[in-house]
Amino acid sequence: MTAVGTATLLGVAAEAALAVPGVAGLQPRLAHRLAAAAAPARTDATPHRAPPEAGIRADLAPDGSGWHVEVRCVLAEGRRAVDVARNVHDEVRAAVASQLAGHGVAIPVTVAVTVTGIATRHDEA
Repeated sequence: MTAVGTATLLGVAAEAALAVPGVAGLQPRLAHRLAAAAAPARTDATPHRAPPEAGIRADLAPDGSGWHVEVRCVLAEGRRAVDVARNVHDEVRAAVASQLAGHGVAIPVTVAVTVTGIATRHDEA
């Protein structure tokens, strides 16, 4: 059995969540936002953007019995939150389980989805 790293699962989960129609982006957790704010000021004009993985948390149970993945997402305006959250749950679970299976790991994956906001569209006149 080949070990699968947390960083790999974060990337797989982020990619799956962002591919779901109605997901505008992933919301970084507070700890990541605080760390970014405490970092030295950037000298260039490029704004600092958190990587998509910052909106995902993946933990392996202490006894190795399964992975728990948390997804924090911002939805596009005009979408039903329950429908998009359900789709994110299903897609992330399938993607992470597939990644694990590809490495010979057959353990349960649980996914929790939190909708942190709705991104509004601003029409240009």
